[in-house]
Amino acid sequence: MDTNAGLFENAEVIIHLAGKAHDLKKVSDSKEYYAVNYEITKKLYDQFLVSKAKKFIFISSVKAVADTITGELDEDVVPNPLTHYGKSKLMAEEYIRSHDLPLGKSFYILRPCMIHGPGNKGNLNLLYQLVKKKIPYPLASFKNKRSFLSVENLCFVISELILRRDISSGVYNIADNEALSTNDVVKILAKSLNNKVRLWHLAPSIIKLIAKLGDAIHLPLSTERLNKLTESYIVSNAKLVTALGKSLPVTARDGLHVTSNSFKQS
Repeated sequence: MDTNAGLFENAEVIIHLAGKAHDLKKVSDSKEYYAVNYEITKKLYDQFLVSKAKKFIFISSVKAVADTITGELDEDVVPNPLTHYGKSKLMAEEYIRSHDLPLGKSFYILRPCMIHGPGNKGNLNLLYQLVKKKIPYPLASFKNKRSFLSVENLCFVISELILRRDISSGVYNIADNEALSTNDVVKILAKSLNNKVRLWHLAPSIIKLIAKLGDAIHLPLSTERLNKLTESYIVSNAKLVTALGKSLPVTARDGLHVTSNSFKQS
């Protein structure tokens, strides 16, 4: 990426979204995470500090703090990332926070949870295909709560940060206001398809055995995917909402409904 001195000559706001995301297939060189997520952020932020730009918005991740959590994740939790992805994001955050800001400049480190929107892939799309084919969701016995973030709410927050001058620099979690269970998500997907909700309450012990078998013979349900579908990961957006002085415009349920409807076009 070009990071020469003239890169931000006419910029007022820098929004840094580029990064290397999770490698679910585990084939990436760990050094790539630090080269992309840390080194590029470092170079961009150095240029921001000497440029005429007033604001630097960095899209980090809740994974820079914790891979698993108990209770709610807020900005006061001591970071302890376990993956190279999370560690490299945290290094970038720490670099930004370690510098004194010149007068008139601001930085915003945004930690989103799972972002979704039209064309979304991953586990959300997998659930959609399951519901679309009228296959019962077999993990209904697992009780969880999980935070989501619609792309509409993410764009709303970024817009507020660009347009306003009354929001202090700092680290902010971003999540929709309501955490939902995976069972709730399945119900939302079924409603968007006008399908009957089909939930199977199979014994968790049996499901975990099937997932271990999936690890060995590469079935769609692996232990990692099971954990992602059934774990609780609740993210507090209280600091952000207080700073904005207003709630996020799209509810968690409405946001997921929009994403679900977009799958019909794909």
